Parts: sequence; structure tokens; C-alpha cells
Amino acid sequence: MSTRNTPDVLMLGAEPRMDLLPPEVRSAKRVRATRRRLGGALVAVLVLVGAGVGASTWYAIQGQAELTAAQDLTTELLTSQSKYSEVQRVQAALDTTVAARQFGASTEIDWKAYIAQVRALVPSTVTVDTLSVDSASPLVPYEQATTPLLNPRVATIRIVFTSPDATSVPEWLDSMSTLPGYADSRPAAITRTDLGTYTVDFVLHVNEGAFSERFATPEGQ
Repeated sequence: MSTRNTPDVLMLGAEPRMDLLPPEVRSAKRVRATRRRLGGALVAVLVLVGAGVGASTWYAIQGQAELTAAQDLTTELLTSQSKYSEVQRVQAALDTTVAARQFGASTEIDWKAYIAQVRALVPSTVTVDTLSVDSASPLVPYEQATTPLLNPRVATIRIVFTSPDATSVPEWLDSMSTLPGYADSRPAAITRTDLGTYTVDFVLHVNEGAFSERFATPEGQ
């Protein structure tokens, strides 16, 4: 087996070159190139940082301006409110007065007008001896009857009258039922006098329908 040697290739016409620079010079060139690249990167970083700082500063100024505007608006509103504080105090006092008046008159009955209606139903042959009224208070619930079949009431009118006969009592009971706020009525006692007349102790109960409600509407206030 024979070994074939590769002949040396001779290149004709090539430009002869020879690097006579020392290695230190080539190293210095590479260092300068690296520094230029690092410098460019540093400049880019500084530009980005500057842009970020500028944007942050702009947003901070914008936020401060909005905060100042909101504070100015709040101050203006508080100033306007203080101008009407006296009006508000007067209105609050007025509302309290109206509420107290409504509460105080919530159980009010115009007794003068109501008694006049009761007397108008009295037969001409009957004489009223005494008349008394017991009515509810807004602070204390009115006492209700414990007897069955008696309706809720807010006031009681007790009338003692003298009648020539007892036959007028049922008629008067019927006529009393036409009164506003009528709850129920009954004769508590009927006695015959020595003169032959009858004394009747008559009880009339009145419910909430008799309330005058003077201050229950805006017109009444």
C-alpha cells in the first residue's frame, strides 16, 4: 500500500500581508470598541431613565393640579354650606316644632263641636243633668274595655239625663250611632224617681274617627 503525499499549493498573484503590530495594540483597539458600545448603551439607558423621570414628574404635576382643584371645590362647597347653616338650623327647629305639634294633637277631639252634635240628638223631652268626658292622651294608651263585644275606644262620654219615660232610650241609642267616631253606647243604669221620671246614666264610647287631625295635613301645619 502506497502513501500519497498532498502537494503544497502555491497561490500566485496574492497580496502579501504581514501583521507587524504588537498584541498590545490590537488589545487596545478591542477595548476602545467595547467602550464605545458600552458608552452607547449607557446613553440609551440615561435617555430612557430621563424619559421615565419626565413622565413621572408630569403625572405628579397633573395629579397635584387635580387635587388642588378638588380641594378648591370642597372649600367652595363648605363656604356655601356655612352661608345656609342658619337657615338649616331654623328649618330643623321648625320641623321639630311641627312634629311635636302633630304628636301633641294626635289624640285631639274638638269637644265643643262634638258635644254640640250630641246635644242636637237629645230628644226635646229629655233633660241633660250632667255630662263628662274622659279622653286619650298621646303619652298614655287609653284604657280599653275588658267586656267582650265592646269596640276599641279613645274617649268616653258619660251623660246623666232625665226622661219622662224609658221608651226614649232605644231611640236615643240608635241616633247616637250616627255620630262621627261612634264606637258603641249603652245605658249603664236606669232608675225611676219619686216623681215618676227616669234617670238614665248613659255611656258613649268614641273611636279614632272623632279625631280632629288639625295638623295631620300640610294645610293644618
